[in-house]
Amino acid sequence: MSCPPTANRSRVLVVDDDADDLALLRVELERFGHEVVALTSPIEALNRVVREDYDVLLTDLSMTELGGLELCERALEARPELPIIVVTGHGSLAAAVDAMRAGAYDFVAKPVEPAVLVVAVARAVRRRRLQSQVLRLESAAARAPPSTDGTSAVMRAVHELTARVASSDASVLIQGETGTGKELVARALYAASGATGPFVALNCAAVSRSLLESELFGHARGAFTDAHTQRDGLFVRANRGMIFLDEVAELPLDLQPKLLRVLQERKVRPVGSNAEIPFEARLVTATNRDLAEEVREKRFREDLYYRINVVTVALPALRERGGDVIELATRFLAQIAERTGKPTLKLSTGAAERLLAHAWPGNVRELENCMERAAVMARSDTITVADLPDSIQARATRRLAPNADVDDETITLGELERRHIARVLARVGDNKTHAARILGVDRRTLYRKLDGYRRHPV
Repeated sequence: MSCPPTANRSRVLVVDDDADDLALLRVELERFGHEVVALTSPIEALNRVVREDYDVLLTDLSMTELGGLELCERALEARPELPIIVVTGHGSLAAAVDAMRAGAYDFVAKPVEPAVLVVAVARAVRRRRLQSQVLRLESAAARAPPSTDGTSAVMRAVHELTARVASSDASVLIQGETGTGKELVARALYAASGATGPFVALNCAAVSRSLLESELFGHARGAFTDAHTQRDGLFVRANRGMIFLDEVAELPLDLQPKLLRVLQERKVRPVGSNAEIPFEARLVTATNRDLAEEVREKRFREDLYYRINVVTVALPALRERGGDVIELATRFLAQIAERTGKPTLKLSTGAAERLLAHAWPGNVRELENCMERAAVMARSDTITVADLPDSIQARATRRLAPNADVDDETITLGELERRHIARVLARVGDNKTHAARILGVDRRTLYRKLDGYRRHPV
Protein backbone atom coordinates (compact mmCIF):
# COMPACT_ATOMS: atom_id res chain seq x y z
CA MET A 1 0.00 0.00 0.00
CA SER A 2 1.40 3.41 -0.96
CA CYS A 3 2.33 5.65 1.94
CA PRO A 4 2.32 9.29 0.79
CA PRO A 5 4.57 11.98 2.29
CA THR A 6 3.01 14.20 4.95
CA ALA A 7 1.70 17.58 3.86
CA ASN A 8 4.55 19.72 5.25
CA ARG A 9 7.43 17.31 5.92
CA SER A 10 9.47 15.77 3.15
CA ARG A 11 9.99 12.02 3.30
CA VAL A 12 13.55 10.82 2.72
CA LEU A 13 14.65 7.21 2.29
CA VAL A 14 18.29 6.78 3.37
CA VAL A 15 20.27 3.60 2.70
CA ASP A 16 23.82 2.82 3.83
CA ASP A 17 25.12 -0.57 4.99
CA ASP A 18 27.42 1.17 7.47
CA ALA A 19 25.19 1.58 10.54
CA ASP A 20 27.27 4.40 12.00
CA ASP A 21 27.22 6.49 8.80
CA LEU A 22 23.51 5.78 8.45
CA ALA A 23 22.81 7.04 11.97
CA LEU A 24 24.71 10.29 11.30
CA LEU A 25 22.77 10.94 8.09
CA ARG A 26 19.49 10.25 9.84
CA VAL A 27 20.24 12.61 12.74
CA GLU A 28 21.20 15.50 10.44
CA LEU A 29 18.14 15.14 8.23
CA GLU A 30 15.71 14.79 11.13
CA ARG A 31 17.28 17.85 12.73
CA PHE A 32 16.11 19.86 9.73
CA GLY A 33 12.55 18.52 9.90
CA HIS A 34 12.64 15.70 7.34
CA GLU A 35 10.80 12.45 7.93
CA VAL A 36 13.54 9.81 7.55
CA VAL A 37 13.30 6.09 6.81
CA ALA A 38 16.81 4.66 7.36
CA LEU A 39 17.81 1.20 6.10
CA THR A 40 21.08 -0.76 6.01
CA SER A 41 19.77 -3.10 3.27
CA PRO A 42 19.68 -1.76 -0.32
CA ILE A 43 17.40 -4.67 -1.30
CA GLU A 44 14.87 -3.64 1.34
CA ALA A 45 15.27 -0.02 0.20
CA LEU A 46 14.42 -1.04 -3.37
CA ASN A 47 11.33 -2.88 -2.16
CA ARG A 48 10.27 0.21 -0.20
CA VAL A 49 10.69 2.41 -3.30
CA VAL A 50 8.38 0.10 -5.24
CA ARG A 51 5.71 0.07 -2.51
CA GLU A 52 5.87 3.57 -1.03
CA ASP A 53 6.24 7.22 -2.05
CA TYR A 54 9.29 9.25 -1.07
CA ASP A 55 10.47 12.74 -1.90
CA VAL A 56 14.15 11.75 -2.07
CA LEU A 57 16.30 8.61 -2.02
CA LEU A 58 19.75 9.12 -0.46
CA THR A 59 22.08 6.17 -1.02
CA ASP A 60 25.70 5.26 -0.47
CA LEU A 61 27.56 4.03 -3.56
CA SER A 62 29.69 1.29 -1.97
CA MET A 63 27.47 -1.43 -0.50
CA THR A 64 28.00 -5.18 -0.50
CA GLU A 65 24.45 -6.47 -0.91
CA LEU A 66 23.66 -4.26 -3.90
CA GLY A 67 25.81 -1.49 -5.36
CA GLY A 68 24.58 2.08 -5.22
CA LEU A 69 24.70 2.45 -9.02
CA GLU A 70 22.51 -0.60 -9.54
CA LEU A 71 20.14 0.55 -6.81
CA CYS A 72 19.91 3.91 -8.56
CA GLU A 73 19.07 2.34 -11.94
CA ARG A 74 16.52 -0.11 -10.54
CA ALA A 75 14.85 2.49 -8.32
CA LEU A 76 14.40 4.80 -11.30
CA GLU A 77 12.81 1.99 -13.30
CA ALA A 78 10.14 1.79 -10.60
CA ARG A 79 9.93 5.53 -9.86
CA PRO A 80 11.31 7.60 -12.76
CA GLU A 81 10.33 10.82 -11.00
CA LEU A 82 12.24 10.06 -7.76
CA PRO A 83 15.28 12.31 -7.17
CA ILE A 84 18.27 10.22 -6.04
CA ILE A 85 21.28 11.63 -4.23
CA VAL A 86 24.34 9.40 -4.03
CA VAL A 87 27.03 9.59 -1.38
CA THR A 88 30.47 9.10 -2.93
CA GLY A 89 33.59 8.09 -1.04
CA HIS A 90 36.79 10.11 -1.04
CA GLY A 91 35.34 12.93 -3.12
CA SER A 92 35.59 10.84 -6.29
CA LEU A 93 34.38 12.95 -9.20
CA ALA A 94 34.51 9.94 -11.52
CA ALA A 95 32.14 8.00 -9.26
CA ALA A 96 29.82 10.99 -9.12
CA VAL A 97 29.77 11.23 -12.90
CA ASP A 98 28.97 7.50 -13.17
CA ALA A 99 26.11 7.92 -10.70
CA MET A 100 24.63 10.85 -12.59
CA ARG A 101 24.86 8.89 -15.83
CA ALA A 102 22.84 6.21 -14.06
CA GLY A 103 20.16 8.82 -13.39
CA ALA A 104 21.12 10.29 -10.01
CA TYR A 105 19.96 13.85 -9.45
CA ASP A 106 22.89 14.97 -7.28
CA PHE A 107 25.77 13.72 -5.16
CA VAL A 108 27.51 14.54 -1.89
CA ALA A 109 31.01 13.49 -0.94
CA LYS A 110 32.29 11.78 2.19
CA PRO A 111 32.92 12.93 4.81
CA VAL A 112 29.45 14.45 4.46
CA GLU A 113 29.21 18.07 5.55
CA PRO A 114 25.79 18.74 7.15
CA ALA A 115 25.29 22.06 5.30
CA VAL A 116 26.01 20.45 1.93
CA LEU A 117 23.72 17.50 2.71
CA VAL A 118 20.81 19.69 3.79
CA VAL A 119 21.07 21.89 0.71
CA ALA A 120 21.25 18.89 -1.64
CA VAL A 121 18.18 17.28 -0.06
CA ALA A 122 16.26 20.58 -0.06
CA ARG A 123 16.95 21.05 -3.78
CA ALA A 124 15.86 17.49 -4.53
CA VAL A 125 12.64 17.96 -2.54
CA ARG A 126 11.87 21.15 -4.45
CA ARG A 127 12.45 19.34 -7.72
CA ARG A 128 10.19 16.46 -6.70
CA ARG A 129 7.41 18.82 -5.67
CA LEU A 130 7.85 20.85 -8.83
CA GLN A 131 7.35 17.64 -10.84
CA SER A 132 4.13 16.99 -8.95
CA GLN A 133 2.97 20.57 -9.54
CA VAL A 134 3.61 20.34 -13.28
CA LEU A 135 1.68 17.06 -13.53
CA ARG A 136 -1.19 18.49 -11.50
CA LEU A 137 -1.41 21.60 -13.67
CA GLU A 138 -1.26 19.56 -16.87
CA SER A 139 -4.20 17.51 -15.61
CA ALA A 140 -6.14 20.66 -14.65
CA ALA A 141 -5.42 22.29 -18.01
CA ALA A 142 -6.86 19.28 -19.80
CA ARG A 143 -10.13 19.64 -17.85
CA ALA A 144 -10.61 23.41 -17.72
CA PRO A 145 -10.68 26.12 -20.42
CA PRO A 146 -7.34 27.92 -20.56
CA SER A 147 -7.00 31.39 -19.04
CA THR A 148 -4.14 33.77 -18.37
CA ASP A 149 -4.54 34.95 -14.80
CA GLY A 150 -3.02 32.55 -12.27
CA THR A 151 -3.90 31.49 -8.74
CA SER A 152 -1.00 32.79 -6.63
CA ALA A 153 -1.83 34.74 -3.45
CA VAL A 154 -0.97 38.09 -5.06
CA MET A 155 -3.22 37.37 -8.04
CA ARG A 156 -6.05 36.19 -5.82
CA ALA A 157 -5.85 39.60 -4.12
CA VAL A 158 -6.13 41.27 -7.55
CA HIS A 159 -9.17 39.12 -8.42
CA GLU A 160 -10.86 39.97 -5.11
CA LEU A 161 -10.30 43.71 -5.61
CA THR A 162 -11.60 43.73 -9.19
CA ALA A 163 -14.65 41.70 -8.13
CA ARG A 164 -15.48 44.26 -5.41
CA VAL A 165 -15.26 47.30 -7.69
CA ALA A 166 -16.66 45.77 -10.90
CA SER A 167 -20.27 46.82 -10.33
CA SER A 168 -19.46 50.43 -9.39
CA ASP A 169 -18.87 53.29 -11.83
CA ALA A 170 -15.62 54.41 -10.13
CA SER A 171 -12.65 55.15 -12.36
CA VAL A 172 -9.92 52.49 -12.09
CA LEU A 173 -6.18 52.92 -12.67
CA ILE A 174 -4.29 49.69 -13.43
CA GLN A 175 -0.56 49.90 -12.84
CA GLY A 176 1.99 47.25 -13.75
CA GLU A 177 5.02 46.46 -15.85
CA THR A 178 4.72 45.90 -19.59
CA GLY A 179 3.27 42.49 -20.33
CA THR A 180 1.56 41.88 -16.97
CA GLY A 181 -1.93 41.75 -18.49
CA LYS A 182 -3.40 45.18 -17.75
CA GLU A 183 -5.90 45.02 -20.60
CA LEU A 184 -7.00 41.56 -19.47
CA VAL A 185 -7.87 43.02 -16.07
CA ALA A 186 -9.77 45.86 -17.73
CA ARG A 187 -11.76 43.38 -19.82
CA ALA A 188 -12.45 41.30 -16.70
CA LEU A 189 -13.81 44.43 -15.01
CA TYR A 190 -16.01 45.09 -18.04
CA ALA A 191 -17.29 41.51 -18.18
CA ALA A 192 -18.25 41.59 -14.48
CA SER A 193 -19.75 45.09 -14.57
CA GLY A 194 -23.02 44.25 -16.32
CA ALA A 195 -22.50 47.13 -18.77
CA THR A 196 -24.77 47.10 -21.81
CA GLY A 197 -22.53 49.25 -24.01
CA PRO A 198 -19.28 48.23 -25.73
CA PHE A 199 -15.71 47.92 -24.45
CA VAL A 200 -13.63 50.49 -26.36
CA ALA A 201 -9.82 50.53 -26.01
CA LEU A 202 -7.13 52.98 -27.09
CA ASN A 203 -3.38 52.88 -26.61
CA CYS A 204 -2.43 56.51 -26.05
CA ALA A 205 1.17 55.85 -27.12
CA ALA A 206 0.08 54.43 -30.47
CA VAL A 207 -1.74 57.52 -31.77
CA SER A 208 -0.05 60.74 -32.90
CA ARG A 209 -0.73 63.93 -30.93
CA SER A 210 -2.48 65.47 -33.93
CA LEU A 211 -5.05 62.65 -34.07
CA LEU A 212 -5.39 61.76 -30.38
CA GLU A 213 -7.90 64.50 -29.51
CA SER A 214 -10.08 63.53 -32.45
CA GLU A 215 -9.87 59.83 -31.50
CA LEU A 216 -11.00 60.58 -27.97
CA PHE A 217 -13.64 63.25 -28.51
CA GLY A 218 -14.57 62.98 -32.21
CA HIS A 219 -14.62 65.75 -34.81
CA ALA A 220 -17.05 67.73 -36.89
CA ARG A 221 -17.10 67.67 -40.65
CA GLY A 222 -14.44 70.02 -42.05
CA ALA A 223 -12.68 70.40 -38.69
CA PHE A 224 -9.36 69.69 -40.39
CA THR A 225 -7.96 68.37 -43.66
CA ASP A 226 -9.47 64.96 -44.52
CA ALA A 227 -12.33 65.45 -42.03
CA HIS A 228 -14.87 64.81 -44.77
CA THR A 229 -17.53 63.50 -42.42
CA GLN A 230 -18.51 63.90 -38.80
CA ARG A 231 -16.99 61.20 -36.56
CA ASP A 232 -17.86 60.16 -33.02
CA GLY A 233 -15.02 59.85 -30.54
CA LEU A 234 -14.32 56.90 -28.25
CA PHE A 235 -16.25 58.34 -25.30
CA VAL A 236 -19.43 58.56 -27.35
CA ARG A 237 -18.87 55.15 -28.93
CA ALA A 238 -18.38 53.65 -25.46
CA ASN A 239 -21.72 55.01 -24.23
CA ARG A 240 -23.17 52.77 -21.47
CA GLY A 241 -20.02 50.71 -21.69
CA MET A 242 -16.34 51.13 -20.79
CA ILE A 243 -13.47 53.10 -22.30
CA PHE A 244 -9.99 51.78 -21.65
CA LEU A 245 -7.04 54.14 -22.09
CA ASP A 246 -3.79 52.19 -22.07
CA GLU A 247 -0.46 53.98 -21.51
CA VAL A 248 -2.35 56.97 -20.11
CA ALA A 249 0.94 58.53 -18.94
CA GLU A 250 1.66 59.25 -22.62
CA LEU A 251 -1.19 61.75 -22.86
CA PRO A 252 0.23 65.15 -23.91
CA LEU A 253 0.08 67.76 -21.14
CA ASP A 254 -2.03 70.15 -23.22
CA LEU A 255 -4.65 67.44 -23.77
CA GLN A 256 -4.92 66.46 -20.11
CA PRO A 257 -7.11 69.42 -18.98
CA LYS A 258 -9.53 68.65 -21.83
CA LEU A 259 -9.81 65.06 -20.65
CA LEU A 260 -10.32 66.27 -17.07
CA ARG A 261 -13.19 68.50 -18.14
CA VAL A 262 -14.82 65.67 -20.10
CA LEU A 263 -14.69 63.44 -17.02
CA GLN A 264 -16.10 66.16 -14.76
CA GLU A 265 -18.88 67.28 -17.08
CA ARG A 266 -19.65 63.87 -18.62
CA LYS A 267 -19.90 65.63 -21.98
CA VAL A 268 -17.56 65.82 -24.98
CA ARG A 269 -17.11 68.58 -27.52
CA PRO A 270 -15.89 67.18 -30.85
CA VAL A 271 -13.00 68.98 -32.53
CA GLY A 272 -14.37 71.82 -34.68
CA SER A 273 -17.84 71.72 -33.09
CA ASN A 274 -19.64 73.97 -30.61
CA ALA A 275 -22.08 71.26 -29.57
CA GLU A 276 -21.53 69.10 -26.49
CA ILE A 277 -22.57 65.44 -26.49
CA PRO A 278 -23.43 63.73 -23.20
CA PHE A 279 -22.24 60.18 -22.58
CA GLU A 280 -22.26 57.48 -19.92
CA ALA A 281 -19.12 55.42 -19.96
CA ARG A 282 -16.85 54.14 -17.24
CA LEU A 283 -13.16 55.05 -17.56
CA VAL A 284 -10.41 52.52 -16.88
CA THR A 285 -6.81 53.57 -17.47
CA ALA A 286 -3.49 51.74 -17.36
CA THR A 287 0.19 52.60 -17.26
CA ASN A 288 3.54 50.89 -16.79
CA ARG A 289 4.93 54.02 -15.12
CA ASP A 290 4.72 55.24 -11.55
CA LEU A 291 2.01 57.84 -12.17
CA ALA A 292 2.49 59.47 -8.75
CA GLU A 293 6.13 60.06 -9.69
CA GLU A 294 5.00 61.51 -13.02
CA VAL A 295 2.84 63.97 -11.06
CA ARG A 296 5.77 64.96 -8.83
CA GLU A 297 7.91 65.54 -11.92
CA LYS A 298 5.15 67.73 -13.44
CA ARG A 299 4.71 65.38 -16.37
CA PHE A 300 1.13 64.52 -15.43
CA ARG A 301 -1.54 66.78 -13.98
CA GLU A 302 -2.31 66.17 -10.33
CA ASP A 303 -6.03 66.93 -10.67
CA LEU A 304 -6.39 64.46 -13.54
CA TYR A 305 -4.40 61.87 -11.57
CA TYR A 306 -6.89 61.98 -8.71
CA ARG A 307 -9.83 61.91 -11.11
CA ILE A 308 -8.71 58.69 -12.85
CA ASN A 309 -7.25 57.07 -9.72
CA VAL A 310 -10.33 56.48 -7.60
CA VAL A 311 -9.35 52.80 -7.34
CA THR A 312 -5.84 51.48 -8.05
CA VAL A 313 -5.20 47.92 -9.16
CA ALA A 314 -1.49 47.11 -8.85
CA LEU A 315 -0.53 44.15 -11.04
CA PRO A 316 2.50 42.21 -9.76
CA ALA A 317 5.36 41.32 -12.05
CA LEU A 318 5.49 37.67 -13.12
CA ARG A 319 8.67 37.12 -11.08
CA GLU A 320 6.64 37.98 -7.95
CA ARG A 321 3.90 35.45 -8.69
CA GLY A 322 5.56 32.19 -7.63
CA GLY A 323 4.05 29.08 -9.16
CA ASP A 324 1.89 31.10 -11.58
CA VAL A 325 4.82 30.80 -14.01
CA ILE A 326 4.29 27.07 -14.37
CA GLU A 327 0.51 27.36 -14.30
CA LEU A 328 0.48 29.96 -17.06
CA ALA A 329 3.06 28.07 -19.13
CA THR A 330 0.90 24.94 -18.93
CA ARG A 331 -2.21 26.89 -19.93
CA PHE A 332 -0.43 28.53 -22.86
CA LEU A 333 0.62 25.08 -24.09
CA ALA A 334 -3.01 23.95 -23.84
CA GLN A 335 -4.09 27.00 -25.86
CA ILE A 336 -1.48 26.25 -28.52
CA ALA A 337 -2.70 22.65 -28.74
CA GLU A 338 -6.31 23.77 -29.09
CA ARG A 339 -5.39 26.29 -31.78
CA THR A 340 -3.22 23.91 -33.80
CA GLY A 341 -5.23 20.74 -33.25
CA LYS A 342 -2.15 18.93 -31.92
CA PRO A 343 -1.72 17.08 -28.59
CA THR A 344 -0.79 19.27 -25.63
CA LEU A 345 2.95 19.37 -24.97
CA LYS A 346 4.28 18.69 -21.48
CA LEU A 347 6.99 20.52 -19.54
CA SER A 348 10.01 18.55 -18.40
CA THR A 349 11.07 19.22 -14.82
CA GLY A 350 14.31 20.76 -16.04
CA ALA A 351 12.41 23.17 -18.29
CA ALA A 352 10.05 24.04 -15.44
CA GLU A 353 13.03 24.81 -13.20
CA ARG A 354 14.46 27.17 -15.83
CA LEU A 355 11.11 28.93 -16.21
CA LEU A 356 10.90 29.46 -12.44
CA ALA A 357 14.46 30.78 -12.30
CA HIS A 358 14.08 33.32 -15.13
CA ALA A 359 13.46 36.99 -14.23
CA TRP A 360 10.78 37.52 -16.96
CA PRO A 361 11.38 41.20 -17.80
CA GLY A 362 8.60 40.91 -20.39
CA ASN A 363 6.28 39.24 -17.89
CA VAL A 364 3.28 37.19 -19.10
CA ARG A 365 3.71 38.33 -22.69
CA GLU A 366 7.32 37.09 -22.70
CA LEU A 367 6.24 33.76 -21.19
CA GLU A 368 3.57 33.32 -23.86
CA ASN A 369 6.14 34.01 -26.61
CA CYS A 370 8.52 31.57 -24.92
CA MET A 371 5.91 28.80 -24.99
CA GLU A 372 5.10 29.53 -28.64
CA ARG A 373 8.79 29.19 -29.49
CA ALA A 374 9.21 26.05 -27.39
CA ALA A 375 6.20 24.41 -29.04
CA VAL A 376 7.77 24.99 -32.46
CA MET A 377 11.21 23.73 -31.37
CA ALA A 378 10.03 20.67 -29.41
CA ARG A 379 11.23 17.37 -30.90
CA SER A 380 8.97 15.17 -28.77
CA ASP A 381 5.82 15.47 -26.69
CA THR A 382 7.83 17.04 -23.86
CA ILE A 383 9.43 20.48 -23.83
CA THR A 384 13.00 20.26 -22.59
CA VAL A 385 15.56 22.90 -21.61
CA ALA A 386 17.01 22.72 -25.14
CA ASP A 387 13.66 23.89 -26.61
CA LEU A 388 13.68 27.13 -24.57
CA PRO A 389 15.21 30.43 -25.75
CA ASP A 390 18.94 30.84 -25.07
CA SER A 391 18.30 33.54 -22.46
CA ILE A 392 16.27 31.05 -20.41
CA GLN A 393 18.51 28.04 -21.05
CA ALA A 394 21.39 29.88 -19.42
CA ARG A 395 21.64 29.30 -15.70
CA ALA A 396 19.52 31.96 -14.01
CA THR A 397 20.99 34.69 -11.85
CA ARG A 398 18.15 34.71 -9.37
CA ARG A 399 16.03 32.18 -7.54
CA LEU A 400 12.26 32.35 -7.51
CA ALA A 401 11.74 30.49 -4.27
CA PRO A 402 9.94 32.53 -1.61
CA ASN A 403 9.12 29.27 0.18
CA ALA A 404 12.47 27.56 -0.38
CA ASP A 405 13.73 25.46 2.49
CA VAL A 406 17.31 26.64 2.17
CA ASP A 407 19.32 28.65 -0.33
CA ASP A 408 22.14 27.18 -2.39
CA GLU A 409 24.30 30.08 -1.23
CA THR A 410 25.15 28.05 1.87
CA ILE A 411 27.39 25.89 -0.36
CA THR A 412 30.93 27.11 -0.95
CA LEU A 413 31.74 28.41 -4.41
CA GLY A 414 34.25 25.60 -4.89
CA GLU A 415 31.67 22.94 -4.06
CA LEU A 416 29.14 24.56 -6.39
CA GLU A 417 31.71 24.58 -9.21
CA ARG A 418 32.66 20.94 -8.59
CA ARG A 419 29.02 19.84 -8.75
CA HIS A 420 28.36 21.78 -11.93
CA ILE A 421 31.39 20.28 -13.66
CA ALA A 422 30.24 16.79 -12.65
CA ARG A 423 26.75 17.42 -14.05
CA VAL A 424 28.10 18.69 -17.36
CA LEU A 425 30.51 15.76 -17.71
CA ALA A 426 27.70 13.32 -17.01
CA ARG A 427 25.50 14.99 -19.59
CA VAL A 428 28.12 14.83 -22.37
CA GLY A 429 29.33 11.29 -21.65
CA ASP A 430 32.62 12.42 -20.07
CA ASN A 431 33.69 14.18 -23.29
CA LYS A 432 36.18 16.69 -21.87
CA THR A 433 36.35 18.81 -25.04
CA HIS A 434 32.57 19.16 -25.24
CA ALA A 435 32.32 19.80 -21.51
CA ALA A 436 34.97 22.53 -21.64
CA ARG A 437 33.07 24.24 -24.47
CA ILE A 438 29.83 24.20 -22.45
CA LEU A 439 31.60 25.43 -19.32
CA GLY A 440 33.24 28.28 -21.24
CA VAL A 441 36.82 27.28 -20.37
CA ASP A 442 39.67 25.76 -22.37
CA ARG A 443 40.52 22.07 -22.00
CA ARG A 444 43.71 22.75 -20.03
CA THR A 445 41.71 24.65 -17.40
CA LEU A 446 39.20 21.82 -17.12
CA TYR A 447 41.93 19.16 -16.82
CA ARG A 448 43.67 21.26 -14.18
CA LYS A 449 40.48 21.45 -12.14
CA LEU A 450 39.83 17.71 -12.47
CA ASP A 451 43.39 16.95 -11.42
CA GLY A 452 42.88 19.22 -8.40
CA TYR A 453 39.75 17.32 -7.41
CA ARG A 454 41.68 14.03 -7.61
CA ARG A 455 44.64 15.31 -5.58
CA HIS A 456 42.52 17.16 -3.02
CA PRO A 457 39.28 15.22 -2.52
CA VAL A 458 36.50 16.83 -0.54
